[in-house]
Amino acid sequence: MITTTQIEMALGHVNDPDLGRSLTELGMIENIKVDGKKVSFDLVLTTPACPMKKKMSDDCIAAIHELVDREAEVDINLTSKPQPDPKEEYKEIFSKIHHIIAVASGKGGVGKSTVAANLAVSLARTGAKVALVDADIYGPSVPIMFDIKDEEVYGHRVGDKTYMLPIEKYGIKLMSVGFFVDPTKALAWRGPMASGALKQILTETWWDEIDYMVVDMPPGTGDIQLTLAQTIPVSGAIIVSTPQQVALADVVRGVELFRNESVNIPVLGFVENMAYFTPAELPQNKYYIFGKGGCRRLAEEMDIPLLGEIPLVQAIAESGDSGKPVALFSPDKTQDPVRDAFDTLAQNTIKEICKLKINN
Repeated sequence: MITTTQIEMALGHVNDPDLGRSLTELGMIENIKVDGKKVSFDLVLTTPACPMKKKMSDDCIAAIHELVDREAEVDINLTSKPQPDPKEEYKEIFSKIHHIIAVASGKGGVGKSTVAANLAVSLARTGAKVALVDADIYGPSVPIMFDIKDEEVYGHRVGDKTYMLPIEKYGIKLMSVGFFVDPTKALAWRGPMASGALKQILTETWWDEIDYMVVDMPPGTGDIQLTLAQTIPVSGAIIVSTPQQVALADVVRGVELFRNESVNIPVLGFVENMAYFTPAELPQNKYYIFGKGGCRRLAEEMDIPLLGEIPLVQAIAESGDSGKPVALFSPDKTQDPVRDAFDTLAQNTIKEICKLKINN
């Protein structure tokens, strides 16, 4: 006769592939029920879009068959933990958004928007439902990077409210202040105006269900970051930098902003953009034009993960200008390092979010 204890012990041998700890230790197994040879339980994922859910399910079944009873009928219910409640006034909008990731930088010119766009694409390629919010109020780039400069935003009625519908492209839901302004004119907005614009595109858009919402923040520290923290439940922040010391000094300030008591957003990790130059004709060669390993050393000093190192290659700039982010394609050999770098960034981001949810 199969017992609950036997099932618990068997599942104790199954590890989360990313975290390397057992599912039972992580509290991911709940509601074990046994009826003769029928076994059922909940496998609690950190997000419904967990890319490793099939492997974990298969490993659970294999462990029960090998360690308990080969004839056991195993029924696994895949579920996920709810997000912390957003403010009551925004609950209808954000209750179906599982994770919100802020992509920030201490200074401009480090490629933050390029990283945010390609991170969103790589996350979507895992099968997740992804949104990208262009919160860089002073320099919106999503309309160019996704070639949707002339698209119209439509309304959607929900109850007695009318929301904006995001524009969808490449399987990603997109919203940007750039959809509503003249691209030939500068946005001379003071802090309260910029914060109000961000709040509007976040809370007056009908997102529906989203696994990962990537928010491309404006560079620096200020009102926008505070508005974001006070408006929506951000899962964590990613800080983008280049290897030079002048850029890394601003990274430290960015970390301190997110760690400030009034913001209190976990820093998921750093991304070192333009980490090295790789010629298209010599994809295995690396030339450290801006210095080597600066972001990695800072990550080690601050005990913050380094999520990815993105190379400096012509294909990234060209793809952004053409409206087709480089992480989209099945590239030829000269582009493999680029796509691999963004895929690694996406995988490491998911891993850090998993750690946060489990530790909390």
